[in-house]
Amino acid sequence: MAVTDDAILRVKEMIVSGELKPGDRLPREADLAERLGLSRNSLREAVKALSLVRVLDVRQGDGTYVSSLRADDLLGALSFVLDLHRGEDSVLEVLQVRRILEPAAAAMAAQRIDPDEVVKLRALCDAAEGAKSVEELVEHDLDFHRAIAHCSGNAYLAQLLDTLAGPTVRVRIWRGITQSNAVDRTVAEHRAIVDALAAHQPELARSWSTVHVAGVEQWLSDLA
Repeated sequence: MAVTDDAILRVKEMIVSGELKPGDRLPREADLAERLGLSRNSLREAVKALSLVRVLDVRQGDGTYVSSLRADDLLGALSFVLDLHRGEDSVLEVLQVRRILEPAAAAMAAQRIDPDEVVKLRALCDAAEGAKSVEELVEHDLDFHRAIAHCSGNAYLAQLLDTLAGPTVRVRIWRGITQSNAVDRTVAEHRAIVDALAAHQPELARSWSTVHVAGVEQWLSDLA
């Protein structure tokens, strides 16, 4: 493993330094191994590992390329990891991360949001109020938070929050909210966030977002 880790670091250094750029094809395996002072086997294992996390793209019969290195590609691997950790403790820890990141995204969005995006968010609030099922509520909720993250203007933050969204967990949360007759309160919190965004008040948007996520976190903590 130590040899493979070293090989991964060497290839990573080539990418970070700009020697290899997104879309570039890696040199032939034998040439690259010799150049980096590695065995072909350790280089092969490194390539395999980096392809799993979408840093490299292995094209059968065509060679190995550096991926686009876009946030949505690279953070996809995190989604896989999160899907494996859906116990009570893990879900609460993910919500704690959301409580840190979502208010920041809302504050950033308040500085950039345009009228059309505000209209879209208000429509999602209306749709949530008229939803006939938990699945509809989850869909509107995902779209609502995804839209705010997109308005932040930070692709990495938006993708990270999307990865943390967890549709399966959201179904559970919204089912509980519905059974507790708390849908109106939750949608009201969404509307308060939108009002702050529309008024371009970053700190107010941050505060309402914190209240919203913290409330969900508290609700899950009470169930645990």
